[in-house]
Amino acid sequence: MSRNASEEAAARRELLKKIRKIEIVTNRQVNEQLAGQYHSVFKGRGMSFDEVRQYQPGDEIRFIDWNVTARSSDVFVKRFVEERELTVMLLVDVSASLRFGTHAQYKREVAAELAALLAFSAIKNNDRVGLILFSDRPELYVPPKKGKKHVLRLITEVLSFEPGRRQTDLDAALSYLSRVAKRRAISFVVSDFHTPFDDYERSLRIAARRHDVVPIIVRDAMERELPNLGLVPTQDLETGETVWLDTASARVRSHYARETAARHDALIASLRRLKLDAVNVETGGGYVRAIVQFFQLRAKRH
Repeated sequence: MSRNASEEAAARRELLKKIRKIEIVTNRQVNEQLAGQYHSVFKGRGMSFDEVRQYQPGDEIRFIDWNVTARSSDVFVKRFVEERELTVMLLVDVSASLRFGTHAQYKREVAAELAALLAFSAIKNNDRVGLILFSDRPELYVPPKKGKKHVLRLITEVLSFEPGRRQTDLDAALSYLSRVAKRRAISFVVSDFHTPFDDYERSLRIAARRHDVVPIIVRDAMERELPNLGLVPTQDLETGETVWLDTASARVRSHYARETAARHDALIASLRRLKLDAVNVETGGGYVRAIVQFFQLRAKRH
């Protein structure tokens, strides 16, 4: 076996190992913490008639089927079931800035785990899941389907897809969602949102009118505050621009922390103006708690 073939085989084995680990971990988390909350927060399209059955103490009188009752010696009530059949769309950022992480985990790997968590929650409730991978253009669209095999394909794509571009354009991704998702969908937008809000506010506003849009902001701790590492080069992964920072300077570190906090607070405020609840997650774990807290917040409002 040539060196290239050997390296490709090793890369495939490593990818399968990651997928299997994500499958095991997220499946357990869904079963233990999320499936019931997902069901209660994201309701189906309404109730549909299922059957009639004999009246039991505690049944509401308004559900009595008087036609069937009149033809028999017993009282019968109508039984209804929830029409679920929801569609979940995962919009996942695969631009170069997601290839960053300081906790032995890239932001893109967190994005894949989040996608798996949400997708397994959806299929556990018999909902369909689709995927849009985007950079500064839509890179890949996988139409919504059900089933575990389909979810594993989505995880594979998020982890292994090689985008053709490095930069981010949320406007293009949200506009594409509005074109391909004709029915109302629960749309999770997983990104670090490293792009000016004004650039995508209009398309986000339009998407939020039709769909239940949930922004999930993925960050790394170093994007909040800098450690003291002396004079270091920092590179914008999307533009390739390199800037040297004196991280030994308390003033530089303090300024960086204030600037990043201000940008993040401005983003959250802008999303709230559109009545959107953002979920904040970081590399290094803790994203399950963030999703659970989001579900609990939404459940209180219903």
